[in-house]
Amino acid sequence: MLIAFIALLVILLYLFMKRANDNTKDVMINHIKVGPPQDHQHQVLTILQLSDLHLENISISPTELYDQIKDEKIDIIALTGDFLDRKRTIPKLIPYLQMLNKLKPRYGIYAVLGNHDYVLKGQHLQHLKDTLKQHNVTVMHNQHHTITVHGQQVNIIGVDDFSTKRSDLSQSYRGIKHGTNLVLTHDPNLVLDMKEYHFDYLLAGHFHGGQICYPKAYHLAKMGKLARMNIVKGLHHQNGSPYYINEGLGQTGVNIRVGSRPEITFHQLSLATEEKEQKINPAI
Repeated sequence: MLIAFIALLVILLYLFMKRANDNTKDVMINHIKVGPPQDHQHQVLTILQLSDLHLENISISPTELYDQIKDEKIDIIALTGDFLDRKRTIPKLIPYLQMLNKLKPRYGIYAVLGNHDYVLKGQHLQHLKDTLKQHNVTVMHNQHHTITVHGQQVNIIGVDDFSTKRSDLSQSYRGIKHGTNLVLTHDPNLVLDMKEYHFDYLLAGHFHGGQICYPKAYHLAKMGKLARMNIVKGLHHQNGSPYYINEGLGQTGVNIRVGSRPEITFHQLSLATEEKEQKINPAI
């Protein structure tokens, strides 16, 4: 009787783990609209966001990823950190970057690094950065880059990782001019420190939607105030400004997901035509 009970538990555990692993292959494609009503009075910037590839544990190949998004018109590709955390994985990143270049985003590819990327040190971290740059990715460390979209200025602001204390908002916003502020960062907890720094939209990742939720991602409590508030995925607002937490494409630790799915996100950001006063620290 005991042997039969143990055998049943083993079978149930196997089925659970198989289902949890299958979930890592069930990619969601989300389309998010943000900003003023999207009509002829407002230009729209289409952003493909990919986050948390965690290439040590990813279940979608570069070809599979390309096939899912190749027919979309893309203005910007935003990569919001945690590509990998082992030096031997860097070559695995190259075919994904080649695929992204085939999409021909109109205004380029922009990236910030995450806490797992910073597990790499010295020459290995530089190798990761060089690999990204060699494949036409602008890697941003507390800086901004301005593009002009249909005559309107868009400030792409890359704020370094908050969880590893590398964020510098003052540096990121220094010298910024009026325009639509699109912030890219890895850890969304950054928004709690941005009262004096205006953003029209902020993209982040970091939480994997919990990755394993039962029914909530209680294990994320150590990852900051947002996680303790159960704000771990999707569209939210802070001080009236919208921000989005992507669930990521890969997994960390064990290659399973429960109550979450890998995510590809297309954001349509309306660009307001009127100039507005920005709440930037006057000390900048």
